[in-house]
Amino acid sequence: MGMNLGGQGGSGGKRRRRGGGHGGPVSEINVTPLVDVMLVLLIIFMVAAPMMTVGVPIDLPETQAKPMNSDTQPITVSVNPAGEIYLQETKITLEEVVPKLEAIATTGYNERIYVRGDANANYGTVAQVMARISSAGFKNMGLVTLQEQSK
Repeated sequence: MGMNLGGQGGSGGKRRRRGGGHGGPVSEINVTPLVDVMLVLLIIFMVAAPMMTVGVPIDLPETQAKPMNSDTQPITVSVNPAGEIYLQETKITLEEVVPKLEAIATTGYNERIYVRGDANANYGTVAQVMARISSAGFKNMGLVTLQEQSK
């Protein structure tokens, strides 16, 4: 019963490395750091994405209405306190509301249109905008408000 203590033969004192044992570079990718970096980037984008939305600054009135379920992004028409009208983020005149809506409506007159009127905006201007949209034949129009806060 003999033991080899590191002499010739067998794998006694030397270990073979992957890659043929020639001491060359190892061509394997360690996936764990890659996954860690991707998860950190995912978290950063999840936190930063809501902050990147821009729009017209509007102080919306508060109501007790329930939030609407939405699958697609609606077209937004906003009226600020100075009476200026915005389609999405582009300033337009009252006469341009219907032609521009018809141009960008992808589902025709069934397009969802949200009207955002500032709490300090002239009621007449908001009513004129809504009347023009309604008389043009758009069927899905709604007013955007904030949820009323409990006091």
